[in-house]
Amino acid sequence: MANKTKNLFWNREAETMPASEKKRVQLERLQATVKRAYENVPFYRRAFDEKGVKPEDVKSLEDLKRLPFTVKNDLRDNYPYKLFAVPMSRVVRLHASSGTTGKPIVGAYTRNDMEVWMEVIARSMAAAGVTEDDIVHNAYGYGLFTGGLGFHYGAEKIGASVVPVSGGLSKRQVMLWQDFRPTVLCCTPSYALVLAETMEEMGVGLNDICLRVGLFGAEPWTDQMRREIESRLGLEAFNQFGLTELIGPGVSAECICHNGMHIQDDHFLPELIDPETGETLEYGQKGELVLTSLTKEAFPVIRYRTKDITTIDPEPCPCGRTTVRMMRLAGRSDDMLIIRGVNVFPSQIEGVILEQKELVPQYQIVVERQRNLDQIEVQVEAVDELYQKDESEILRVTGRVQKALNQTLGITARVVIVPPRSIARSEGKARRVIDRRNLT
Repeated sequence: MANKTKNLFWNREAETMPASEKKRVQLERLQATVKRAYENVPFYRRAFDEKGVKPEDVKSLEDLKRLPFTVKNDLRDNYPYKLFAVPMSRVVRLHASSGTTGKPIVGAYTRNDMEVWMEVIARSMAAAGVTEDDIVHNAYGYGLFTGGLGFHYGAEKIGASVVPVSGGLSKRQVMLWQDFRPTVLCCTPSYALVLAETMEEMGVGLNDICLRVGLFGAEPWTDQMRREIESRLGLEAFNQFGLTELIGPGVSAECICHNGMHIQDDHFLPELIDPETGETLEYGQKGELVLTSLTKEAFPVIRYRTKDITTIDPEPCPCGRTTVRMMRLAGRSDDMLIIRGVNVFPSQIEGVILEQKELVPQYQIVVERQRNLDQIEVQVEAVDELYQKDESEILRVTGRVQKALNQTLGITARVVIVPPRSIARSEGKARRVIDRRNLT
């Protein structure tokens, strides 16, 4: 689906910066960030000293690999304020991760950090063709989660009108589509499908709404899901990427070329590493994404291991941007399931499901251990037409899907087709995996 809007830049100078100038800016900002962290954050001072490195040792971008990694447990262990590099009197905003276990990850912002955040989200939205003439229906959750307020402020920065509806009350959301006539939808991809389903149940057609652009992120999703969302909502879907640990949404986003997500690499310095050894990989190889903040004042983060698996393309994009691009996430190293010695990513299972016209893209993966052997069961909803047929037809489809999954995964997975609308819907990030093994 081609976006008819001309390719737009929010900050053309920054987004098309020549490589030599980019490296100069990155090094200057990296050196300032390292110095700030070392002088003001005891955690980083100890980590640097343990590695035998000082801020003045960072003389080139190549020296980044000499610096210590930061992992999620480091952030939790220093909860809530021990990683801040400024006094609380300079912190104007606190956000936190949407995690359901343990202490959340806290993000802090100075006034300048807020300006940077609005800047990078404005770039992300402009890359999708969003302008001041748009009405943005923001169904990301508002509150401690960065998604809602992040896209809200980015849209206002551009000058668009914002409908701050947040998540939930799906029928009301569809009603607002009809009444307010928004042109841009912001939410998680799984909730976009819930809204599409709600719209169809209400008898609302594509001619009754005006959506043309969708900005979807906060969870992994496949190209098959993209096509499903686009066809059912009549819009062009754009992948968005961000994380509370760095700033929130705005770290990277797709442009109209859909050729990977542009990392705002004058603010976030990317690396790829081998997730097992921690060794730095060349761009083009698949590895774990590591990010270093270059301009954050309140909460600088050095070599943060995101656990996201991707590749990076440094070549300029046909859109004209020179920012490096990260490809669609292949999964997360911590979301990866190891089933009988085989690495299984939920995205592989989702890809198979979305190829089946008799199934709804609502599913759960249940993993159990029986007699010391891991078993995987995929529960997936049938469309109404299938479930109204006799049991033999459901069994036929079950067998076909199970065969396709087995070929994709390389292991046997049991498929259970469940009634329509029987799997709980999510207004935010969908919970796809239920792991009942006791692996501790």
